[in-house]
Amino acid sequence: MRPLLPALLITALAGAATPPGLEIVRPVIAQSEDGIRVPSGFEHVPGETLFFSCRIAGYSKTAEDKVHVTYSVQAFDPKGIPLTEIYQNELITDVAPQDKEWMPKIATQVLIPPLVASGSYKLMVKAQDVFAKTNAELAVPFEVRGREVEPSPTLVIRNFQFLRAEDDSHPLEKPAFKPGDPLWVKFDITGFRYGDKNHNEVSYQAGLLSPTGKVLWTQPEPAVESSDSFYPKRYVAAQMGLNLLPTTRPGEYTMLLTVKDAVGGQTYEGKYRFTVE
Repeated sequence: MRPLLPALLITALAGAATPPGLEIVRPVIAQSEDGIRVPSGFEHVPGETLFFSCRIAGYSKTAEDKVHVTYSVQAFDPKGIPLTEIYQNELITDVAPQDKEWMPKIATQVLIPPLVASGSYKLMVKAQDVFAKTNAELAVPFEVRGREVEPSPTLVIRNFQFLRAEDDSHPLEKPAFKPGDPLWVKFDITGFRYGDKNHNEVSYQAGLLSPTGKVLWTQPEPAVESSDSFYPKRYVAAQMGLNLLPTTRPGEYTMLLTVKDAVGGQTYEGKYRFTVE
């Protein structure tokens, strides 16, 4: 039979508090510095800056009341690909006994890349208590509403639109023009390849074909879009405009777009018909 513990020792064990574990608490995503938390389900937009803050609870202190915590914040897309470079920092400070409710604060800004897709994203926050050698992490979700561009495994044009003016917000349901009219087109290019540092280089060149298929005009030089970025550029948004000649005869014409991917060695041709009345 095991000996009974002294009553005094039993009382002491029952009253002992288990040290709290390291924890990330009070996460806030706002639209301005020190702003209010956005509501659940709020949709952010590509190119927006998130103002993020949270607190670290359950940290340890040395006998000299010193605190040392390190932490990081990084944003990820729905597939787990990092949106931005990781933000890392540390805090080394003294905490007076009367400040027992004080908690270290993490505060940083996260820029959403300009061409990301719609979906559920997250901020991954990690912290380490250097003295206690304990760790904590927290995933903070946020929603993004981006432009819909259907992905493609190969080079392709998406969302082609005929417009009457550069700043028109709605495409023509029936692409019909008159001789001498301005003619604008907008489209997205996707399916291109990436090089080092997510380098991409895409060019596009337009031409006009007559109702019989004869080449009436070709853009003298292709437009070139080239960039590097931390997060892979999802698509290239392109646009161009021209004026139809006053002598253009009525009929069905074709705009021919030739797109080239210099990194991936791909070429794509798209034909889009419109009428002159």
